Amino acid sequence: MAQDCLFCKIIAGEIPSKKIYEDDLMYAFYDIDPQAPVHFLVVPKEHIPSADQLDERTAGTVGRIFLTIARLARELGLENGYRIVNNCGEDGGQTVGHLHFHVLGGRLLAWPPG
Repeated sequence: MAQDCLFCKIIAGEIPSKKIYEDDLMYAFYDIDPQAPVHFLVVPKEHIPSADQLDERTAGTVGRIFLTIARLARELGLENGYRIVNNCGEDGGQTVGHLHFHVLGGRLLAWPPG
């Protein structure tokens, strides 16, 4: 756990969240500022700063996260589709230095996002 990381504190229960799912590798919770009728985040429990920091050891975690996203999307009724977003680095819009995936759905999502 990184001491100053918002998502590490959420995973540890130091900051409240509305949990959807948790297992040994990941934690999923609703976004506090939803941009769609369904908007949740999935984060690995291991502190990985960004997608740039992934390696052979952590690649399996991302695969499991994507499988879990698909299952959660089905359970939450996103049968018409959804968007998975990962912001990487400052220029990519990443504001929390912990790998995370936004999942948005429940309405038609425009492209490019605005």
